[in-house]
Amino acid sequence: MATQPHLLVDEGDLTDIALIPGDPGRVDRIASHCDDAETIAQNREYKVVNASYEGRELTICSTGIGCPSAAIAIEELANVGVETFVRVGTTGALQSDIEIGDMIVATGAAKNEGTSKRYEAVEYPAVPDYDVLSALVDSAEANDEDVHVGPIASDDAYYAETDAAVDDWEAAGLLAVEMEAAAVFSLARRKGLRAGAICTVDGNLVEGTQKGTDTEDDELPEKAKNNVGRAIDLSLEAATTL
Repeated sequence: MATQPHLLVDEGDLTDIALIPGDPGRVDRIASHCDDAETIAQNREYKVVNASYEGRELTICSTGIGCPSAAIAIEELANVGVETFVRVGTTGALQSDIEIGDMIVATGAAKNEGTSKRYEAVEYPAVPDYDVLSALVDSAEANDEDVHVGPIASDDAYYAETDAAVDDWEAAGLLAVEMEAAAVFSLARRKGLRAGAICTVDGNLVEGTQKGTDTEDDELPEKAKNNVGRAIDLSLEAATTL
């Protein structure tokens, strides 16, 4: 098989499980929690590192922002043998009782994006694999961490999320909105692979504390930045059981 054109990896380069943050910088942060980290490739928004955590060999690969670039990552990682994907991301809360820094494990993602629609009808569910979902929840329980568990939305247009859309998502009981999970879940399901997602809340759209409204030079509020580390630990603990 030829080298993958965007990730620049070949069959046999990676492991069977990948933690997939959006931010390339978070690849290094995840790797700092691991042993034997080795950069395999870096191109565009994609940084790929192999590492080990408590004896479990794993891959860390950034997806960039949004479903189109996330879909490219899933396609090319699957092409070289990755079978399980754990999104480790950030998200904006849609319920007033969810605070900045809280963690959410997604049970499904509304397809408010265009990428998955090129693969299948919108009626087909974007849902995580049960084993990955369970591993994330079990990891939180084992570490006495509180997580919200429920459905989220994946949206394409960060700067076009209207008050009406936010009100509709809130009324539907969706916990949060982010930009990648629907494509990740849908592609993994179609390929017979496994995927799940844990995201740290970086703002609350219902309360008017969207990301960027209360920070200066940093992308994330301090509490969210700190708790991303806790989500990383939970995802790594989950990976050891998958």
